[in-house]
Amino acid sequence: MQFNNNQQVYFALVKAGLWEKEARLASFSEVDYSEVQRIAEEQTVVGLATAGLEHVVDVRVPKEDLLQFIGQSLQLEQSNKSMNEYLAWLIDRLCKEDVYAILVKGQGIAQCYERPNWRSSGDIDLLLSDVNYNRAKEILIPIAVSIEEEFKSLKHLAMTMQGGIVVELHGTLHSHLSKRVDNVVDEVQRDIFYGGNVRSWVNGKTTVFLPSPDNDVFFVFTHILKHFFFEGIGLRQVCDWCRLIWTYRDKLDIQLLECRLRKAGLMSEWKAFATVAVLWLGFPKDQMPLYDSHKKWGQKAFRIVGFIMESGNFGHNNSRRASTTYLTNKVLSAWYKAKIFGRHIRVFPLDSVRFFLYFCGVGIRNVINRE
Repeated sequence: MQFNNNQQVYFALVKAGLWEKEARLASFSEVDYSEVQRIAEEQTVVGLATAGLEHVVDVRVPKEDLLQFIGQSLQLEQSNKSMNEYLAWLIDRLCKEDVYAILVKGQGIAQCYERPNWRSSGDIDLLLSDVNYNRAKEILIPIAVSIEEEFKSLKHLAMTMQGGIVVELHGTLHSHLSKRVDNVVDEVQRDIFYGGNVRSWVNGKTTVFLPSPDNDVFFVFTHILKHFFFEGIGLRQVCDWCRLIWTYRDKLDIQLLECRLRKAGLMSEWKAFATVAVLWLGFPKDQMPLYDSHKKWGQKAFRIVGFIMESGNFGHNNSRRASTTYLTNKVLSAWYKAKIFGRHIRVFPLDSVRFFLYFCGVGIRNVINRE
C-alpha cells in the first residue's frame, strides 16, 4: 500500500500530538486538511491530530481547517468530562453494594496521554471477579436503558445506560486467540484479583482501580491482537498501548513481560507492533521493550499499518452482510473473519492459521451451546 500526501500528513500530525513535539509539513504539497480530518475521524485520533496541528512549525494551516479540528476536539473534551462524571457515579454506586471492579482500557488509559480529554472516549469496561460480575449484573440491569444478549462463555454483558453511555461487564478478558494466550490472561487476572496488583486513579473524588502497569500492558496488547485478527483496529488502540508503555517505562518488569509473551506465543506479534510504534509513531526505540531492529519486522510493520488504514477503527471499513437467522449469521461471521485471517497470513503465517482454527473451535462450541 502506498501512502499519499494526506495520509503522510495524518501520520505526522498524530506523531506530533502523541508526543507533543514539533511537526514539519512543508515537504508535502497540496494537502487536503478535510481529508486528513476524515482519516483522523475514521481512526478515532482527531484529538491527537489537533494537538499535532498546534506543533506545526513550518507552514500555516488554513484557519478554517484548524477551527474544524479544534471544534471536534472541544466536543471530545466535553464528552470525556461527562464520561468521567458518570464513571465516578458508577464506581461509587457499585462500592456502596460492596461490588469492586477494575476499570480496563478507555478512561484509565486516557490518563496516560498529555491531554486525556482529547482522547476519543468509548465504553466503560469493567473487569470483575465471578462473584462481583454476577452482583454487578443484579445492580445495573434494572437501571439500564437497554441490554444486549449476554455472552456467557465470555462472561460478557453490555448495556446502555442513561445518557447513551455503554457499560460492559467482563468476567474475563479472554482473547479467544489460543488456549496459550488465554491461560496467560487467566494468570494476569489472578495476579489482579488475588495478588492485588493494581494501580489507582483519583477521578474527581472517586478512587478508580486499574490493572498494575505490568498487567495492563499485557491486557491492552492482547486486546489489540484480538481485534486485529478478528475484525480490524484503528490507530488509537496502538497509540493507547504506546502511551501506557511510555508512562510506566521505568516501572515495567521487562523480564516478566518477556516471560508472559513467550508463554502466550506472542513474541512475533509484539516485535512487529513494537516496530510500528517506533517507525510510524515515533516511539523512542531505546525505550520500547523488546524492540528488534531487524528489517523483517519493518516489513511486517508496514503491512500492519496498511491493514489499519484499510480497515478503520475496529474494522468499520470492512463490509459484512447481516442475516436474520442465528446460524446463518454465524456462518457469515466465520466467512468474514476467515478473509481477515487470510489477509494476515502475509504478516503472521503460522499464528494466523493457529488463531483461526482455535476461533472456529470456540465458535462451534458456542453455536452448540447457544452462548
